[in-house]
Amino acid sequence: MFQDLQVSAFLAGRSLRRGSKGALLLTIAIIALVFVNLIFLPSIVQGVIVSFDRQAVSYLYGNLALEPREGEVSIPDADALVRKVGRIPGITAAAARLTTGASITFGKRSITSQVTGVDPGDEARVLLTATRLTGGTYLSEGDTDVAVIGTTIAGDRNERLDDLDSLGGAGVGDLITVAYPNGQIRKYRVKGIFETEAVNADSAVYVTRRELATVLGAGDRASQVLVRTATTGDEESYRNLLYSFGIGETVRTWQEKSRSMLGDISDAFAVINLISTLVSLVIAVVVIFIVVYISTMNRRRQIGILKAMGIDRGLIVNSYVLQVIFMCLVGTGLGLAILSVLVYLLNLYPLRIPGGPIYPAIEAEQVLQSMVSLFLVSVVAGFVPAWRTASEDILSAIRG
Repeated sequence: MFQDLQVSAFLAGRSLRRGSKGALLLTIAIIALVFVNLIFLPSIVQGVIVSFDRQAVSYLYGNLALEPREGEVSIPDADALVRKVGRIPGITAAAARLTTGASITFGKRSITSQVTGVDPGDEARVLLTATRLTGGTYLSEGDTDVAVIGTTIAGDRNERLDDLDSLGGAGVGDLITVAYPNGQIRKYRVKGIFETEAVNADSAVYVTRRELATVLGAGDRASQVLVRTATTGDEESYRNLLYSFGIGETVRTWQEKSRSMLGDISDAFAVINLISTLVSLVIAVVVIFIVVYISTMNRRRQIGILKAMGIDRGLIVNSYVLQVIFMCLVGTGLGLAILSVLVYLLNLYPLRIPGGPIYPAIEAEQVLQSMVSLFLVSVVAGFVPAWRTASEDILSAIRG
């Protein structure tokens, strides 16, 4: 067995040395690019999902969101609920929120947006919005006539620079007019502007919960209570923990809250990844098949002579398989080097989309899976033409 492998390796090495160096280098380069494509596009897609997941936890929902019980439209005794949840082991913070739709006017611009009432101290312990101010300061507990708004709703004085409807360049210190559904109209001075790069978060107006409760006559009620847990990824166990401590409100995880958006994105990207992977593997199969086919056809007479000398057909086929394995090894090595450079550059200069910066997210399992799939299809692509040529009868092969 070992001697047979030595013979096949000898034949493979001789064929590589005597063959076209240009064709060999081109094949290796194509394999390298195919390998990069197998990993790079999925890593960007995964980076998008990771970015959206991070935004959902940091700026939109926390880890868990407590919502009104079935048949209710709001949560009563919100302050007591926040204190109760905050005492549960593993819960690091909880914050009550009161939300409503409203018409926001600045100058001649008027848009419809969500107004969220928050308890600034609690909110800052659950979400990171207060750390993403681009101007001004965040809300304080006693504020009643000020608001903090996102960059999306603040907008730019040049309408063409805005992706969504905005107030056309509202800035810190400007007065905005908010018309609530119950007919009340309030004027707020813009105290701060934040930019989280999460579109849903940056399209909101924040006032204190006390102020919004006064406007709506809501008292100590909340639309939801956001919860920050000690770890991310164990939301299901924390949900069960909350229920075990007698929390009667509906508890939803951030995954459930963001599923409608992320689910569609994930499904679309999964299809794109599948198509890209199949195309890449087909390219690898076609290139290797053609290279090996041309090589075997050019060496038909040599193959016939080797068989006449008593060299087993299997050894000849194995020699071509070893050549393919060699090209795959060198190609994947080169591909890893190219991929490392790309990842390094994208970590320094990330891709930027409306949802924020995107960093490639590469997993070891993904790299291993790509290597295995590339090797398998390449070996098959090299085996088929080699086996067909080596199966010819000796006289036909020698005659060419």
